[in-house]
Amino acid sequence: MMKDCSNLLLLMSLVLASVQLGCNPYNEVLKSPDLEYKYTRAVGFVDSNACFGALPILEELAGLTRGTERGRDVQFQLGRAHFCVGDYYLARYHLRQFSRTFPSDARAEEAQFQAAICSYRLSPSSALDQSETKAAMEEFQLFLDRFPSSAYRDSSQKMVDDLLAKLQRKSFDNAALYHRTQQYKSATIALRNALKEHPDTPYREEMQWLILDSHFQYARQSTERRKIERYNEALDAFLTFAARFPQSSRLPDAQRIQKSCLAEIERLSATHPTSTP
Repeated sequence: MMKDCSNLLLLMSLVLASVQLGCNPYNEVLKSPDLEYKYTRAVGFVDSNACFGALPILEELAGLTRGTERGRDVQFQLGRAHFCVGDYYLARYHLRQFSRTFPSDARAEEAQFQAAICSYRLSPSSALDQSETKAAMEEFQLFLDRFPSSAYRDSSQKMVDDLLAKLQRKSFDNAALYHRTQQYKSATIALRNALKEHPDTPYREEMQWLILDSHFQYARQSTERRKIERYNEALDAFLTFAARFPQSSRLPDAQRIQKSCLAEIERLSATHPTSTP
């Protein structure tokens, strides 16, 4: 269905471009045997954002000029045209191929940067699979490694930061889900792994709090034989939380958990003095 909608959009845009440019003049461009004329008009369409009108011409020229000097220009413009119409998959393909095939071309830097932007645009919200987000970060890193002094460096870093924020959010949401669904043992493991993966995450405090609460809730659900051990683990988690976030608004709740753990350990020790973990 999405493909059909895209085809319909393309058709409507071509019709609109024909109306704007005049049906006869545009058809003359399509039918012209003069490749240089077609190329010049196609570039003009791209520069004026009439990119749907440029695509059929550039697609034809790509086949007719392959292996020639003009073919190099056509591939670059084809990437630009697909980018212009929002087809980031094809735009990335053509721009990436251009940059790899013609690394010494003056436009290689721009092509690789635009290819990375395509990946950035294809990155979905944090709620969805983040494969494209990781691919985009890798693409920007390759760009920065290849062009360390690029004028696009600051823009690239800003987009990398945006992509990293998505990964951090995804990591937090996935780990916090275990706590939300009361799978407390899995929550402690997932949250710790998430902190190792993203030690600078803005969700550090919340994750450390969830680790503490998960240990506490897991201890409460445990058998009498295992409770002392697990309340002690919760106390360790409290000490970590209190040391790392002494000004946290969660600290009073954390201290209440600490008191409950100490009281339960004292009760259990008195009731089962010889009990072992």
